[in-house]
Amino acid sequence: MEGRARASPISTLGGWAVHALTLLGDFTLFAGGVFRSIIRRKPARHTLLLSFYAVGVRSVPVVAITGLFIGMVMAVQTYHQFHRMGMATRLGSIINITIVRELGPVLAATMLAGRVGSAMAAELATMKITEQVDALACLGAQPIHYLATPRVLACALLIPLLTILADFMGILGGAFLCTRVYGIEAHYYWQHTAAFVETSDVVMGLVKALFFGAAIGLISCHRGLFSQPGAEGVGRAATESFVASFVVILVLDFFLTILLVGFFLWLA
Repeated sequence: MEGRARASPISTLGGWAVHALTLLGDFTLFAGGVFRSIIRRKPARHTLLLSFYAVGVRSVPVVAITGLFIGMVMAVQTYHQFHRMGMATRLGSIINITIVRELGPVLAATMLAGRVGSAMAAELATMKITEQVDALACLGAQPIHYLATPRVLACALLIPLLTILADFMGILGGAFLCTRVYGIEAHYYWQHTAAFVETSDVVMGLVKALFFGAAIGLISCHRGLFSQPGAEGVGRAATESFVASFVVILVLDFFLTILLVGFFLWLA
């Protein structure tokens, strides 16, 4: 007989389930605390402005470059197929509606999850292991209100604005390649764009971006404030925040698309 009994697959699966439920419960309580803090008392102005600057202003270049090349890649990928069918002038509709509804919000949020979310998780994890979070609590400040609330608000409010920038740059990139490189008549390009891209498409992308931003802020702050001790814990918190944010963005995108499409069909 072996000296150490091996864990059965059922017990291993049960351990994973317990860990997942515990993590979900901790995250739910943390998110509830953040939302209660937002409702009861607004954050201090200087902490909110610092978070706005870190999330918004410093993310403008990467979001603009990402959006520009999204539109250009879409133009390259779709031109030859549409040209064979004699529908090259309709490229504006397919490129721009795809950017506004899907690629703009998802890719902008993914870039920000890597640039902003990982940085927030690493910063908060470092504050935790150096006992700065405990020092704030001893001084009477609520760590969630002082540290998490401004960051979550900045992500939720500014990522939709950055998505507008990504959409704008993507539309310009696609239009430049189609009209200046491939020689599509600009009048028909923009005419088909105006005929197919509606206000509901723009609203759908911005609503998605709002939820993506809130999810990135909550996940990153939670992973940072509940990180494991040591340098390894800081690195793991940054990695887990990005991976979890990316997965949640995709899951939210699926369910929000179903809900929003059904809602706008119902309104029509």
